[in-house]
Amino acid sequence: MNTFATPLAHAERNNHARTAVVCRDDRFTYAEFVARCRKLAGALDGLGLAAGDRVAILAGNCHRYLEVYAGVPAAGYVAVPLNTRHAEPEVLYAIEDSGTKVLITDRESGRLADAVETVVRMPDEYDALLESATERELGLGITEESLAGLFYTGGTTGASKGVMLTHRNLVANCFHWLSAFSQTHDDRFLVMAPLFHAAGSNQILSTIWTGGSQILLDTFDPARALDLIEQERATVTLGVPAMLAGCAEEQLVRPRKTDSLRAVAHGGSPIATEVVRRTASAFPSAELIEVYGATELSPLVTLLRNEQHLVDDPLIRSCGQALPGIDIRVIADDGRECSQGEVGEVVVRGPNVMRGYWNKQEQTESVLTEPGYRSGDLGYLDDTGHLYLVDRSKDMIVSGGENVYSTEVEEVLYRHPAVLEAAVFGVPDDRWGEAVHAVVVPREGRAGIDTADLIAFCREHIGGYKVPKAIDLRSEPLPKSGPGKVLKRELRAPFWEGSDRQVG
Repeated sequence: MNTFATPLAHAERNNHARTAVVCRDDRFTYAEFVARCRKLAGALDGLGLAAGDRVAILAGNCHRYLEVYAGVPAAGYVAVPLNTRHAEPEVLYAIEDSGTKVLITDRESGRLADAVETVVRMPDEYDALLESATERELGLGITEESLAGLFYTGGTTGASKGVMLTHRNLVANCFHWLSAFSQTHDDRFLVMAPLFHAAGSNQILSTIWTGGSQILLDTFDPARALDLIEQERATVTLGVPAMLAGCAEEQLVRPRKTDSLRAVAHGGSPIATEVVRRTASAFPSAELIEVYGATELSPLVTLLRNEQHLVDDPLIRSCGQALPGIDIRVIADDGRECSQGEVGEVVVRGPNVMRGYWNKQEQTESVLTEPGYRSGDLGYLDDTGHLYLVDRSKDMIVSGGENVYSTEVEEVLYRHPAVLEAAVFGVPDDRWGEAVHAVVVPREGRAGIDTADLIAFCREHIGGYKVPKAIDLRSEPLPKSGPGKVLKRELRAPFWEGSDRQVG
C-alpha cells in the first residue's frame, strides 16, 4: 500500500544525507525534512485535530509549504492549498466550504481567522510549534483511498470547486510521471510555479521518492528563476507557458549559465509554437516537454517529449500521448467514440481521476460519467494516439455557423514579431452570432503596431471566418490566474454585459 508516508519513509531510509530542499539560505537533508514532517504531525495532534480534519495553507513557495503538502496527508489529515492570488472572499469561501480547522499562512489572516479554530503564522509561530512538538509516526490509519487533499480550482471558467484527490490519485500520478520521464536522485528540480497549483506541486512526491532536490522560488520572476538555475545548477523545471516565455525573453537578452538544465516542462494552458521555438533557442541544453492534464486528474494525462525537434513538424500541435496507466477517449455529442481526426470531448480514465467535487454532487455527476472524466476540452486523436487539443468547450467561438478554435487564431498571432501575448475569444455580433475578437500585448518597442497589419497577417495564414474582426492593443500583461492561465472570462465579460447568453 502506497500513501504519502511511503516516499517519505523511502527517502529517509535510502537518501537521508542528500539535500531534500533548498529555500533561500535554508537547506535540509531528507533526514531533517522527514523529521520536520513528523514534528508537524505531532504538533497538529496537539491542536486537537482528528483524522481527516482539514489543514489549509495560504503562502508563497517555501520549505514549510513542502512540509505541509507532504506531511499533513502523511499524518492522516487533509491538505487544502489556497490560491494566494484569490481575493479574500474567494479564499474565505474555500476555507468555509472545506471545513478547514487550521490555517497555516505567511500573511495577515484578517477575516479568515474567524472561519478557523487556529491560525499558525509562518515562519515564527510555525517553527515554534514544531520545536515544541514530539515527532509522531506517519502513515497511521490511512489507506490509498483516504482523502489527501482538497484542491480548489483556479476559477478560470467559473466558480471554484474543491477537487477531492486521494492518496491513490496522487501516488498514481507520481508513478505515471516517473514511468515517462527518467527523474533521478541527481536531479535538482527548480520549483518556479506556485505550490498551490498542480504545475508547482506535481513533482513533490516524485522528487522525494527518487531522492532529488527541490529548489524553491518563492514568487515567480524570470530573472530570479534564471539566477537560481545558474547558482544551484538546476536540471529540471516545470511552468506554465507564460513562465517559459518570460524566462526565454530574459535569457535571450541577459543570458546566464544554464547548461545544467536538461529538461523544461510546461503545461496548464496551450503554448504557441513561437514560444517553444524561443525557449529552445534560449536553453539549447534542455529537452522541452509538454504535459496536459487538469487538477481533477492529479494532474497529468499526456506527455510530449523533445518539442525542440518538432517546431517545424505538425506533431508540435499535439500535447502528446497518454501516460502509461491512463486511457484517453474522444467522445462526440451523441455519446459515440469519435473516429481518428474527429473533434469531440476528451474523456479520461485511470487511477488518477479524482473522487469528485467536495459538497457538489450535481457537478460531480456531470463530469464523472460511465466513459470516464469529461474534461470539457475539445480535441482529437491521430493514428498513433497523439492528442491534439483545439479548445476549451467554453472558449470555442461559433461564428456564422462555423466553429472557430481560439487557440488556432492565437497560434497565428504569436508568429507575428510584434506580439508578446495574445488572447482570442468570441464577442456578440448581430450578423454572425459571435465575432472573433483578439487582445494583444505588443513586445517592448512595438507598441505602435497597426492592428490592421495584425489582421492582414492573420488573413495570410487562416481562413477569413477565423480572422479577428477587431484587435485591442493592451500595454499591461493579460490578466492571469494564480497558476498563470490567461483569464479570458475577464477579457470577455465587458462585451457580454446585458446579453441574454451566459458566458463562462
